[in-house]
Amino acid sequence: MRKIIAVAGTLVLALTLSLPSLPTLAVDTGGNGGSNDSSSVNVPSMSEARADINAARWKSAIAKLKLIIADNGSNADAYNLLGYAYRNLEDYKRAGQYYARALKLDPNHTGALEYQGILFVKLGELDNAKANLAKLGTICGTSCEEYEDLAKAISG
Repeated sequence: MRKIIAVAGTLVLALTLSLPSLPTLAVDTGGNGGSNDSSSVNVPSMSEARADINAARWKSAIAKLKLIIADNGSNADAYNLLGYAYRNLEDYKRAGQYYARALKLDPNHTGALEYQGILFVKLGELDNAKANLAKLGTICGTSCEEYEDLAKAISG
């Protein structure tokens, strides 16, 4: 595991995480001056988050993925899996937001295109799902797993 180290400034916002055995995360809110106090949080690995996803431990996966994103806000895979976890909790609004963020970071992210397409199917937005399917066909062809899975979801 990696650690996030945040050096506290004059004004510090402390967030208590709901994960067991993790210390408080100190966030520098940009105060003037500063002290040498710091706190650290263990950042889970993507493989740990995927293990939770594979075991359908959605809330645990979400907590881990949010720490991963706090450490690296440009991790399209983490945003995609966060959307997937929220979709499985039937929080479709948040799922859509996280898929959109993953695709903003990587417009050709095949996993996010597939998962967002499946969300579109669940929401009855078949034209959007078909648009994702067409883009997948362009990126990876019609025999890639993401294309096949989304095509199956669209066909019912």
